[in-house]
Amino acid sequence: MTPPPVAAPAPPAPVAVDPRPARDPDVGRRTHPATGGALVLVGMLLIALNLRAAVTSVGALLDEVRDGLGLSGTMAGLVTTLPTIAFAGLGALTPWLVRRVAPARVLVVAMVALAAGQVLRATTDSALIFVLTSALALAGIAVANILLPMLVKQHFPHRTGLVTGAYTMALTLGTTVAAASAVPIAHAFGSWRAGLGAWAVMAAVAVLPWVPLALRTRAGARRSTPTAAVAAPVRVRPARTRLGWAMAVYFGAQSLSGYAIMGWLAQLFRDAGYHPESAGLLLAGVTALGVPIALLMPTVAGRLGNLRPLVLGLTTASTLAYLGLAFAPRGAALLWVALLAIGQGAFPMILTAIGLRARTAEGTVALSAFAQSTGYVIAALGPLMVGILYEVTGGWTAPLGFLLGALAVQTAAGMAIARPRYVEDE
Repeated sequence: MTPPPVAAPAPPAPVAVDPRPARDPDVGRRTHPATGGALVLVGMLLIALNLRAAVTSVGALLDEVRDGLGLSGTMAGLVTTLPTIAFAGLGALTPWLVRRVAPARVLVVAMVALAAGQVLRATTDSALIFVLTSALALAGIAVANILLPMLVKQHFPHRTGLVTGAYTMALTLGTTVAAASAVPIAHAFGSWRAGLGAWAVMAAVAVLPWVPLALRTRAGARRSTPTAAVAAPVRVRPARTRLGWAMAVYFGAQSLSGYAIMGWLAQLFRDAGYHPESAGLLLAGVTALGVPIALLMPTVAGRLGNLRPLVLGLTTASTLAYLGLAFAPRGAALLWVALLAIGQGAFPMILTAIGLRARTAEGTVALSAFAQSTGYVIAALGPLMVGILYEVTGGWTAPLGFLLGALAVQTAAGMAIARPRYVEDE
């Protein structure tokens, strides 16, 4: 009797491979969201408060800084361009740095550098040392700029819009407070140096949540074994994708206008006849009105299938603001400030888009670093060109025309990133 045929053994079940990069023994552990996660969120918000104060305080006191240090218009343009130069150069190095040092420890050093740089630049009489110590402060901001979107993706993957909105709102709030109070602080203490140096205190406070998180990271690293080491993730290279370049151009053109506004808007209103305090308050108005926009924009962008309506709406607001500032800067200043605030909603939108256009934390930090570092190279033209055009022409028509041209480039890039897709797929 022939034995029954034996069934072939079933092939082994495929092993599921998680495409996400293995998580570093990092800050804020997901297993205890009420402790580690909350501390990460508090730390992120405190850092966000500091990300523009060192920039807008200079813009509000630019006349006093120019007089105190003997800066020419072109040199003042360099000072207002310095943030974008620092953000571009150091932002590109951040992914390399994070692969070698835990983010919490990086952020401790970044905030210490920011605090020290702000103190040192407020105490010097040398234009060169002022530039160098400003670069030190801005180095800390540059690194934090790149890390925040990654931390959102890593620690709050299911609340990306909400957390991005919270930290961009904190960023906008810090920008507003610095722009509004830099001049009053300077007058209260009788020197522009106080108006710049006061923000070092806020940077020092931002260090505090990251110290225990950094110590926890070090303890975790000591307990780990070689076999438990984090595997190197597959490298994502946004520079080889159309999406990466479109994101970089949009980020760069938006930042170009943003830093030109932070650096020169108060001067424009002073030239239109406003008192220095009033000019500083108008600059602060742009960022104050941007607070609710920063909170809502990430949620709105996250819910839209296509970002085209947002891109076109933001462009329209900015266009009307620039035209108004060119032809009637004093007649309807509050209207132009409100339209500028709406137009600057492009910043929280592009920060949200960085998370929306990447599937993984590795993809997010790679796209964030490329878009921001390359974008800030483009953005560096903004304050510098505005300063040169202002000095050469003695007015604001040419600088505002330049910003309108940059806005056209921004809009074209925005159309390219509007459609949903992922950098890892390209």
